[in-house]
Amino acid sequence: MYVPDDPPENCPACGAPYASVSRHAGGFMVNLIDNERYRRVCFHPAGTSAGAAFDCFHHTHRQAGGSVDE
Repeated sequence: MYVPDDPPENCPACGAPYASVSRHAGGFMVNLIDNERYRRVCFHPAGTSAGAAFDCFHHTHRQAGGSVDE
């Protein structure tokens, strides 16, 4: 995993604020069924010198339009 040096202010996939971003060039798994911290992860393609990658924008429950209790 890699954290981009110049992340955008808002998520480029949905336009909402986000809590953190990570870049992945290999395989990864996302499971948010019972996640107490994040409600949604948006994926946005990111070209790198090493090849294709995805930036993952992690949205908290509140940032994704839910309450902190959901």
